Amino acid sequence: MQEAIIMLVAIAASLLTLVSGFGLGTLMLPVFALFFPLEVAVGMTAVVHLLNNVFKFALMYRHVDTKVLLWFGVPGILGAWAGAKLLLDLGHGRTLYMGVREGVDGLDLVIAVLMVLFSITELLPHLAQFSFKPKYLLPGGVISGFFGGLSGHQGALRTMFLLRAGLSKESFIGTGIAIALLIDLTRIPIYMQGLPAGILQERGLFLALVTIASFLGAYLGKRWITKITFRSVQLIVGAFMLLIAVLLVAGVI
Repeated sequence: MQEAIIMLVAIAASLLTLVSGFGLGTLMLPVFALFFPLEVAVGMTAVVHLLNNVFKFALMYRHVDTKVLLWFGVPGILGAWAGAKLLLDLGHGRTLYMGVREGVDGLDLVIAVLMVLFSITELLPHLAQFSFKPKYLLPGGVISGFFGGLSGHQGALRTMFLLRAGLSKESFIGTGIAIALLIDLTRIPIYMQGLPAGILQERGLFLALVTIASFLGAYLGKRWITKITFRSVQLIVGAFMLLIAVLLVAGVI
């Protein structure tokens, strides 16, 4: 049952991320966190995210703006490295208190806080439309990469910094995918150091099916790129992230 739920979410999430600007991990991480330990959920989400971005890059690479990629994506590598290292340290931290069912550690609290913050950007329209001037692309890349490495929540921040970069809709999407791919290639080798031995091999078939489901979502998203509006989706995503954050803090998951 859990496999079917995650695969359906993968299709919907991949479709929506291609056309909306918020990241695949925004939807996938909370769902994985319902069924797996948080550090495992982050790692598995990152693997699906990477493979999905490779596929989407093959669909959209012609639209990548190389200047924005250099000014935003390359600095993001440094931020992603730092964020992933911090995630690894937090994952080895001690339990801070006992929740309803599980012990709550520093990683649980940090991810919960980030989910609350990024859910707010989805729920409040004026924040969802907020953007930075192009002169902030370089520090924006570092900041976005850092949160991408720490929790995978990079899509909302990336959107804020790229909205005013003078990109067409197709270029905005293609460049965002290329940037996300750089972040994934940086953070995943670091994540692997903190995952239980053999977890990816054990769940290899499941991850392959989830990845294929995300490919289907990306393909449908490319076909429907001019037809989808996503305000209602943002509200659902924001509310869902808030719910998962509360469950993490309460030690339910």
